[in-house]
Amino acid sequence: MGLGLIVAIGAQNAFVLRQGLLGRHVFAVCLTCAASDAFLITAGVSSFGQVTAWLPWLEPAMRGAGALFLLVYGARSLLAALRAKGGLQPEASAANGDGNASTLGATLLACLAITWLNPHVYLDTVVMLGTVASQYDDGRWAFAGGAVLGSFLFFFALGYGARRLQPLFAQPYAWRLMEAAIGLMMWLIAAQLVLRG
Repeated sequence: MGLGLIVAIGAQNAFVLRQGLLGRHVFAVCLTCAASDAFLITAGVSSFGQVTAWLPWLEPAMRGAGALFLLVYGARSLLAALRAKGGLQPEASAANGDGNASTLGATLLACLAITWLNPHVYLDTVVMLGTVASQYDDGRWAFAGGAVLGSFLFFFALGYGARRLQPLFAQPYAWRLMEAAIGLMMWLIAAQLVLRG
C-alpha cells in the first residue's frame, strides 16, 4: 500500500530522479524524502489527521503555497530545457561552476519545499495510510513500519538507480526533454492544486 502511493510519479519523485541523474547530494535528498515520509506516516497512524479538522484554513493555505512553489520550480525547469546546449555531464558542470550545481543547503531546501508544500503528500501519508492503518488495531504500527521501509527502499532505489540512465541523458535532446517534462508536470500539479481548491 505504501509503495503504491509513493511510486506514483510526482514532484518529489521527479526531483529525486533529477538529483540522481546529476549525481549531486543523492544520499541527502533520498534520506530527506524518506525521513519526511516516515514522520508523516507516523503522524497519520497516530491520528494526526484530525489536525486538519481543527484547523480548516491549513489545507487551503498549504495548497496555495504548494501551487506557487511548483509554478516557480516548473518555470525554472522549462527555462533550463530551453537554454540547455549539451547533455548531462555532472562532473564537467560541477567543475566549471555551472549555475545548476546547487549547494547542499539549496538542494535540501528545494527538496523540503517540494515535499512539505505538496498537499498530495499529506493525503497519501497522513490521511490515506493513517486511515488504512487504523483498521489493523494492534498491528497498525507494523503496517506503519512496512510503509516506512517501503519509502526508504523506493527513494534510495530511485536516487541511486538513476545513475544507470546517465548514458541516455548524456544526449542533449534527452536531457532537454526530461527538463521540459518535469517543468510541465510541475505546472500540471500546480493547476490541479488550484482547481481543486
